[in-house]
Amino acid sequence: MGVLNVTPDSFSDGGRYADLEAALGHAREMTVAGADLIDVGGESTRPGAQRVSASEEARRVVPVIELLAAEGITTSVDTYRAAVAELALASGAHIVNDVSGGLGDPDMARVVRDAGCPWILMHWRGHSDRMAELATYDDVVADVRAELLNRIDDAIAAGVDAGQLAIDPGLGFAKTAAHNWSLLAHLEALTGLGLPVLLGASRKSFLGQLLADQDGVVRPTDERGDATTALTAFAALNGAWGVRVHDVRPGVDAAAVAAAIRAAR
Repeated sequence: MGVLNVTPDSFSDGGRYADLEAALGHAREMTVAGADLIDVGGESTRPGAQRVSASEEARRVVPVIELLAAEGITTSVDTYRAAVAELALASGAHIVNDVSGGLGDPDMARVVRDAGCPWILMHWRGHSDRMAELATYDDVVADVRAELLNRIDDAIAAGVDAGQLAIDPGLGFAKTAAHNWSLLAHLEALTGLGLPVLLGASRKSFLGQLLADQDGVVRPTDERGDATTALTAFAALNGAWGVRVHDVRPGVDAAAVAAAIRAAR
């Protein structure tokens, strides 16, 4: 899944693809590099990010999705708003990638159910301005698993077919670096649920912290690519369905290596 942020303030590439032509060019590049899916987002969800209106979010994502769909490029829409998802699906998006796991908008289940499209439910506890205070767990693996099961149950109760669902542990969302590493170390707790599992770790701060220099200076965002690629290989070897990345070609190569190893087994 190639990341296409059509936002001015995303943590890694904010402003780079806010222009329509720049967004289309980058999506084409990622597709040629091997991305199976382009994830189009119109609101930053980085810690502390300011929220935008639904109309502004739709204004950013819908034209991009329409043009990519016309070129036969498969897209997902990265939104927790039902109205934005509905417009995006009508414009040619194939998947709803919902960082709120359905909690952000009670009408999202209806939109997904009626569209019959895949719905990625991410583990979420609140908006970006409250993430840090919500990062408290008794057992992060057990708690995230239980909360995702609740989201799955609620989606099915709302009439969404279980076959439409995928899950995402929400690395970095109301989680410390230690929480992220624990979830990765016990990924089987999620893959064992029988649903596709998406991981989004690309360039995130816990990688920058891991790679800090001897003076404690965190590795800059644009220098976390190798660590991201290592996690892609790990994910592919350990049963993940997909990874959400900024740098597609290295991730595709890592996944190919992992697939060859799995096949040889």
